[in-house]
Amino acid sequence: MLSMISRRMLLVIPNLIGVIIVTFLLTRALPGDPAAYFAGPAATKDAIEQVRKQLGLDKPLVLQFGDYVGDLAKGNLGTSLTTGQPVLTELRNRLPASAELTLFGLLLSMAIAIPLGILAAVKQGSWIDHTCRVVATAGVSLPVFFTGLLLVYFFYFKLGWSPAPLGRLDVFSSAPPSITGFYLIDSLLTGQFETFRAALSQLLLPGMTLCIFSLAPIARMTRASMLAVLASEFVRTARASGLDSRTVIITYAFRNAMLPVVTTLGMVFSFLLGANVLVEKVFAWPGIGSYAIEALISSDFAPVQGFVLTMAILYVALNLLIDILYGVIDPRVRLEG
Repeated sequence: MLSMISRRMLLVIPNLIGVIIVTFLLTRALPGDPAAYFAGPAATKDAIEQVRKQLGLDKPLVLQFGDYVGDLAKGNLGTSLTTGQPVLTELRNRLPASAELTLFGLLLSMAIAIPLGILAAVKQGSWIDHTCRVVATAGVSLPVFFTGLLLVYFFYFKLGWSPAPLGRLDVFSSAPPSITGFYLIDSLLTGQFETFRAALSQLLLPGMTLCIFSLAPIARMTRASMLAVLASEFVRTARASGLDSRTVIITYAFRNAMLPVVTTLGMVFSFLLGANVLVEKVFAWPGIGSYAIEALISSDFAPVQGFVLTMAILYVALNLLIDILYGVIDPRVRLEG
């Protein structure tokens, strides 16, 4: 297992180098002139050139890239020109908000989609199976920002059941002491149950938005994988030997159907990290997605590069985790790796 992890870690290096190069070139190809933006609308040509020199944008592209890589080697992601704060500090402060939202949406989706997929496969052709298909079709058809706006309209504007979609806590609550950065966990650890309730109520609508977005692929893959396993010889043998139906489905069938489901979960988690960018804007969520969009609008290179690099590292870490899970679920994968 350790040798497999080591090989995967070595493969990560060229991927990260490619991400660094592509991100640097793409940010330089963005429309707009950062020097003109930060010099202000009334700035003269000389003032703009002076700002360009201060930002290092007057240097050849190769030298700019060399400076960028040199800063990365020192763990410096640069400074945001719009906030004046180090990008690493901003990302570190905002990442728990994005992670909490993404994990909450994924867990909510798993809690619904996996049992739904199993039941749809076991009771093929029943109303549960048709419900699964409808949910899957609706999930892939609705854009994530549209779903978010729809939920806000009904649950906040029409029914008044949900608090205003403005961040992680309402104005009457204060953040719990930071331990993990996750408000739900930190409020429970410190015994602040009112803060937990407030954080959960703010999290429900954006979490439901991500849940609806990710329901379809998880439910469909669970159903398809379970159907394939339920038709196999060993399941028929288990049933013929008189084993309880629940034991056959959960212990034998689902365990063997888990590999493609785990693969799908990894992909869905990656998609959710990307979808977070839109959801965070709809719900004024103070995560790294909204931070990257604000930086992109103002042609602030350093936060955009830091955001893309952070996402790339998260994807790589996630893929590594999936490889490890493969080995745990199916030892044959470990031997082949």
